[in-house]
Amino acid sequence: MKRRKKTMKLFRKKKTPESYDSTCKKPIIKACTCNSDQVAGFRDLKSGAFEEIMMIRNADDLEEFRKRFGITGDIEKVY
Repeated sequence: MKRRKKTMKLFRKKKTPESYDSTCKKPIIKACTCNSDQVAGFRDLKSGAFEEIMMIRNADDLEEFRKRFGITGDIEKVY
């Protein structure tokens, strides 16, 4: 059985923002009042369903969410 060597990638592709349909989905932060957990995701405007994307623990996580999807402006916080 042959083993493959792991190679280090020196040049990586630049990350482009992921896309979402802003006509059908709205970015929101779902926050819990009892233990201050926050989850960033998208709410479907037609059905109201929430799609969780990532946990928000600090300001860096929120900035990462914004950059990942190219979100500018305020994000609504729902309790």
